[in-house]
Amino acid sequence: MPGLAFAHGPTRQKASESVEINAAPEKVWGIIKNFGDMSWHPAVAMTDASKGNEKGAVRELGYKKGGMMEEELSKYDADKMSYSTFIGHVNIDIIPATNYSSTITVKPAGDGSKSQVTWRAAFYRGYPNNDPPANLNDEASVAGVKAYIREGLDNLKKIAESGS
Repeated sequence: MPGLAFAHGPTRQKASESVEINAAPEKVWGIIKNFGDMSWHPAVAMTDASKGNEKGAVRELGYKKGGMMEEELSKYDADKMSYSTFIGHVNIDIIPATNYSSTITVKPAGDGSKSQVTWRAAFYRGYPNNDPPANLNDEASVAGVKAYIREGLDNLKKIAESGS
């Protein structure tokens, strides 16, 4: 049908970042394992999660540059040092994405005295309709999510390796 337009909505995007940390996995996990404490991410000013690490717990995140978001804990596995989250209503001024879900995992690296932390996210661009503005298109959303993740992982590395 030659008259049909090939317009469609957004496609699911992905971002994945990793960092090797010169600290034991148990130490690194100890920094991030409490869902209600995201103080290790430099963009986060405050976190509150009344149900702790219980599946379905919701943490309220307040950001240093302003704005709030609620993030839900969808899976928690202390034995595998991993948890997954979901943000249904993303503040696009903070993360330029919608329907954001992520998983962060700590694994041993090298001889086991180091850690490999991987943070993976899946999401849709910040503007869910056709013809998104440049700051909310697929490329900008991937770049923004990667920057948010990278900022968190780099600071986690700094904290874990500082010995404090």
